[in-house]
Amino acid sequence: MMYIADTMARSSLPPSVTDDTAAPDKTGAAEYTIDELSALARVPSRTIRFYQSKGALSSPEIKGRVAYYSDAHVERLKLIAQLQDRGLRIDAIRGLVKSIERGELDMAEWLGVEQQLQASWAHDHARTVSEAELFTLAGSNRPGLIADLTRVKLVERRGDVYIVESPALLSMAMKLEAVGVGQETAAEAAEILRKHLGKAVAELTTFFLKRATDGFVETAQPAKLFEALRPVGIEAVRVIFSKMMEGALRKLLESGALTALPSTRRRSSRRRT
Repeated sequence: MMYIADTMARSSLPPSVTDDTAAPDKTGAAEYTIDELSALARVPSRTIRFYQSKGALSSPEIKGRVAYYSDAHVERLKLIAQLQDRGLRIDAIRGLVKSIERGELDMAEWLGVEQQLQASWAHDHARTVSEAELFTLAGSNRPGLIADLTRVKLVERRGDVYIVESPALLSMAMKLEAVGVGQETAAEAAEILRKHLGKAVAELTTFFLKRATDGFVETAQPAKLFEALRPVGIEAVRVIFSKMMEGALRKLLESGALTALPSTRRRSSRRRT
């Protein structure tokens, strides 16, 4: 188990706790009670028991009426903490460490895959801005803009600052507003995209996982696979969406549906009447 933990960053022990707290057994290996293990690993006893109940931490050795833990348990607790910091749930951690122990997965390889999976696809990160910065980001300071952006949840006000969850979506919404598409319309269109793209993403990830599991996708270098998948996936969405939109607009044109759109001349005549 030591080789697993060596690939992760090691946590320093608290000054008041050292390996001297462990009583060696007849083989010279350190042994810890659950309270000693808790102090050494800085993990509450109830959490240790929870990890055991979930199968992420092996059971201690029982001698008489006392349960004793080893250095392997200390290293496992450190590993669990590191993986939880990376966002993994306890069930996923249990499966991961067992795969590593069986030799089915290399930790260094997994970390490379995990780094690729954590990398941003959109490069679109939330920003905290002042009112003046928000107007600059939006490219407009028209009256009522902040209220409109807040209503469609592109912006959230927190005290004297504003949280822009997606500067890229804000930019798109403002470009559409400049040509007459209101914020509510843009927000509803974005929701349509989320709904259908969300379903497509779920189906695609399930599909690729099954193909990889069945041996139809080469996984000898998984980190490089995911590194290549990101730009290809983004480009595929752009190309496929563009071609489908071209076809849909062509059908609208051929059907004559676009003639029903109110023209500038019609709107002017309506205002005069």
